[in-house]
Amino acid sequence: MLVVDRAVYNRLGEHLTQLYGERELPRILSRLELLVGRYGVGTCPDEHCGRGLWDQRDAALITYGDMVRSEGEPPLRSLRNFIDNRLGDAISAVHVLSFFPYSSEDGFAVIDYRQVDPALGDWDDIRALSADNGYRLMVDLIINHVSSKSAWFRNFANGIAPERHYFIEVESDTDLSAVTRPRTSPLPRPVQTPSGRRLVWATFGHDQIDLDFSNPDVLFEFLDILLFYAHHGARIIRLDAIAYLWKQIGTNCIHLEQTHLVVKVLRDVLDLLAPGIILLTKTNVPHHENIGYFGEGDEAHMIYQFSLPPLLLHALVTGKSRYLSDWLAGLESPPGCTFFNFTASHDGIGVRPLEGLLPDDELNALVARMEQKGGHVSRRENPDGSQTPYELNITYFDALSDPGRRDSDQGIARFLCSQTIMLSLQGVPGIYFNSLIGAPNWRAGVEETGRVRTINRQKWSLAELEAMLEDPTQPASRILAEYLRLLRIRREHLAFHPNGPQRVLKLPSGLLGIRRTAPDGSEKIWVLANLTAEPLEAKPHHIDRRFARYPWTELIQGWTYQGGELQSLQLAPYQVMWLTR
Repeated sequence: MLVVDRAVYNRLGEHLTQLYGERELPRILSRLELLVGRYGVGTCPDEHCGRGLWDQRDAALITYGDMVRSEGEPPLRSLRNFIDNRLGDAISAVHVLSFFPYSSEDGFAVIDYRQVDPALGDWDDIRALSADNGYRLMVDLIINHVSSKSAWFRNFANGIAPERHYFIEVESDTDLSAVTRPRTSPLPRPVQTPSGRRLVWATFGHDQIDLDFSNPDVLFEFLDILLFYAHHGARIIRLDAIAYLWKQIGTNCIHLEQTHLVVKVLRDVLDLLAPGIILLTKTNVPHHENIGYFGEGDEAHMIYQFSLPPLLLHALVTGKSRYLSDWLAGLESPPGCTFFNFTASHDGIGVRPLEGLLPDDELNALVARMEQKGGHVSRRENPDGSQTPYELNITYFDALSDPGRRDSDQGIARFLCSQTIMLSLQGVPGIYFNSLIGAPNWRAGVEETGRVRTINRQKWSLAELEAMLEDPTQPASRILAEYLRLLRIRREHLAFHPNGPQRVLKLPSGLLGIRRTAPDGSEKIWVLANLTAEPLEAKPHHIDRRFARYPWTELIQGWTYQGGELQSLQLAPYQVMWLTR
């Protein structure tokens, strides 16, 4: 019998019973004991857990393993050297995007979950990024699908057990019209087997074959992989494409109850066997669906804040604060959980999370504006056969800069405004590598691969990066320097703790105001942002009715105010203030 937290153990048993029935439970629990025999039962293994799951010092870098390349060494080693030399303690976590052998999708059609792509390095290079060496390591658990080139799918095609039962087969006349799709490719994928031609489920494309989680053997493959990653230093596990996990013909096959139960099982196993490891879900869906993955505090520890990137982009492109402000005002603090805030990632800027938050005419105008700036638009197929925008494919910097004027002060200020607002919000910030340096659209990459997502996936030689960063006139140098300065200011203030509440201020159009408060009430920071290209002013009494009674310090520019009457606070175009008293 496992010597573990009995409440968590019993909760796990309930969730497994709901998924697979009481008859299967004894066999499943005995298999769980085998996993314990293989990996042990651990406690939080590093210094980060001594201060809780997160605090204001946390910020995650999102990067490919080969984002930085230097001749004569594995890319993962070059990446580590760049992080150490250029970023240091400004970040606390590193998310190395899918670093496994793969066949397509820049790593997200995984051939082997337990190997590091030799073109990047090896497990020693991955462990060198882990908490034992200074950073929390975030690893992708790409759980919905596997590469068509994998041994699992090859064994399926050859009729070899147990993998011949790992995939979902459908008949050619099955009505799949209700299924929610993030792609326009045909859902069924033909494959020749010893039993003849079969059709298998492929939500994202024909090289990414969906797995059948109604088979508990598939779940245990991933429980083993989950603990294998923890054994190799992972401290944050990101569940990729989790929303589509469970399939049930006749439904939309997204966010099904069984999918949420699988997330709960993964959380239970981590709480039981590797407490202190954070579970993060990635679900690029409307906000009310996204927050469902908190459950009642028993599913994900963190969820991607998918509505933030497009709402913030819209606010800064139009100068309208209303939609962003209204959404922020309606956010509720999740129970014991938090948001993973970001503006850009290796994917595009999802617009489905705008459903119910932005009128159609505003969305259509935003889509057209991004196309004018050299971006692309990916679309998804609806059940009725129509297509609607799914994501904007453009770098966040180019989305906010003026075409042909990347080095303009205004464009850089607008971009930094977006990043400073993101850093100010309740949650843990996630920063994509190319946002740190204000990377432009990589059109040559799109032409080379034929995939529009490549526009934001440019990789860099170390010499190229160093040349940009050593030149103080380059946008990359200016943006990185200011970004690091902001991160280091932020980490010193408990009001930016992810568990600290936030309240939206009522300010005139074009201004965004937020008050952050430390969890213990010891500090407050008022965030003021001008979202427009014109100077604006904020009245002190709109910030705090007793503004004149206190001395104030502005943390970003460093000025102080000793109290007394003040007519207004002047904000330059795209300026952000962090005010404390």
